[in-house]
Amino acid sequence: MPNTIIIGSGSYIPNRVIGRDYFMDSEFYTDEGEKIEKPTEEIISKFVEITEIEERRYIEDDLTNSKIGYEASKIAIEDSKIDAEELDYIIYASNFGEVTAAGLVNFMPNMAARVKNQLGIKNRKCVTYDMIFGCPGWVEAMILADNLIKAKAAKTILVVGGETLSRVTDPYDRNKMIFADGAGAVVVKATDDENVGIIAHNTICDNGIELDYLVSGCSVNKEAEDKLYIRMLGRKIYEYALKNVPTAIKETIDDAGLSIEDINKILIHQANAKMDYAMIERLHKLYDIKDYDHSISPMTIQMFGNSSVATIPTMYDLIIKGKMEGQSFKDKGNIVMTSVGAGMNINAIVYRFP
Repeated sequence: MPNTIIIGSGSYIPNRVIGRDYFMDSEFYTDEGEKIEKPTEEIISKFVEITEIEERRYIEDDLTNSKIGYEASKIAIEDSKIDAEELDYIIYASNFGEVTAAGLVNFMPNMAARVKNQLGIKNRKCVTYDMIFGCPGWVEAMILADNLIKAKAAKTILVVGGETLSRVTDPYDRNKMIFADGAGAVVVKATDDENVGIIAHNTICDNGIELDYLVSGCSVNKEAEDKLYIRMLGRKIYEYALKNVPTAIKETIDDAGLSIEDINKILIHQANAKMDYAMIERLHKLYDIKDYDHSISPMTIQMFGNSSVATIPTMYDLIIKGKMEGQSFKDKGNIVMTSVGAGMNINAIVYRFP
């Protein structure tokens, strides 16, 4: 049975840097629709204290999700040194597809087809799939790619994660300061080498009451424009993630026949710094480890915000190319890629460098 290895990566980090001053003219409302009377500076400072998000990146008005996904994909294909015509599949993860500057969502044609078109790929047998799976979409797309390769249905696959969340945030919701834009991509390929690449993966879908934790919904300001925005129950998500994500990661590491001491890096979805720190701490507690090297879990949220499906492939690309200070991958080492998001869905991959 073939294994799945990454042979190239790329990312697109938007040029627009959005700091706290950008939100100073905002009016914020509670989830119950009541205007928050606290000074805006106080609200922003409390937000930064909890999330550590000082800056985030937004795309320019003339760009789109598929365009930045194309830019990341082009770099990944060049890095992999393959001919794009060799691709058997393109899998594109997103939550909202193509979104106009006015916030109109469009999934037809699908995102993967748009990227194939922009790449100029003529191969009619190159199949284009979209993965809509919440923030864990890119990791799940990697799992799908691994399944296709192991089934010998494909040899080479482009896996993209791109999002323009700045265009679907409620202007009256404090949570709008979390979200950001970006894209990341990798090319994966089948190899006959044993015990390398994706050596274990795990997916959990809790779609009961958890379905309401992160949705598209109306503005918290009842007098606002009648359109759909990202709405989330932050406390519920926090509690769910802390209870379930560490266990899911451990199960995946166990399935790989490894322990936490064998893991060199954990690339975890960056949604909230406080939550991420707590999940990594709880993971180590499952192994009865109290003190650990916190660099095991690199953080980008302070600079880039929450770019959803783009977070992990962007982080991978930055580290593998030596562009993230103090971070590197160990030769022949093991890493975990893991995410949690709308659904609620959780997934994790253990990847071993060949």
